Amino acid sequence: MPRPRSLAPDQLAATALAVIDREGLTGLSMRAVAKELGMSTMGLYRYVRDREELERLVVELVLGAVDTGPPDPAAGWRERITVMVRRMRDAVGAHPAVVPLIIAHRHRSLGVLRWSEAVLVVLDETGMAGERRVVALRALLGHLIGAIQLEHLGSLAGAGTVAISELPPDAFPHMAATARTARNVDADREFLGGLAILLDGLEGLTGPGTGDR
Repeated sequence: MPRPRSLAPDQLAATALAVIDREGLTGLSMRAVAKELGMSTMGLYRYVRDREELERLVVELVLGAVDTGPPDPAAGWRERITVMVRRMRDAVGAHPAVVPLIIAHRHRSLGVLRWSEAVLVVLDETGMAGERRVVALRALLGHLIGAIQLEHLGSLAGAGTVAISELPPDAFPHMAATARTARNVDADREFLGGLAILLDGLEGLTGPGTGDR
C-alpha cells in the first residue's frame, strides 16, 4: 500500500478506530495504526504527537456521531433526558471498546462537553442546580457508561447467567433466583429500566427549593 501523502485527523481517527474495533483496545498502538496506513511508525509521528493524542481523535470521531441538538421542547424533561442518553448509548455502543478512552479523556472531549451541556440545559429547566445538578449529571453518565460496559464488555448474559442460576440455593438463593429471571431481560429493557429508576430518584430533586444544596 503506498504511503498517503497527507492525512486528515478524521482519517487517522478512523484508522485507529478500525484497529480497536477489530483487535480491541489492547491492539491499539502507534505501530498498529501506522501499519494499517501503510507507513512507518515514525512517519505517523508527523501527524500526532503520541498515542494519547490519537486516543483523543478516536473519542471525538465516535462522539461526533452523537446528536447534541435539543430534543422536542414539547416533551417532558424525563423524555428529553432519555432521548439524550439513548443518543449517546447508540453512538458509543457501536464501538464499545472505546468506552475506557471516553472515561479517560472525558474532561477534554468536546463531544462529552457538548452532550453534557445539552443535558444540563434540561436539568436546569427543572429547577435543579448546584450540588444536586452535579450529582444528577454524574449519575446519568455513570449509568450510561456502566450499562454499556456491562452489555458489551462484561456481560453476565448467556453462560454467565446460567452459571449464576446454578449456584447452591442454600448459599445464594437470591442470586440464583435473580439470574433465572435475568434470562428474560434483554439489554434494552435492562438499560431503560435502570434509567427509569434513576429518573424517578432525580424527579424528587426537581422544582422549587432544589437549588444549591
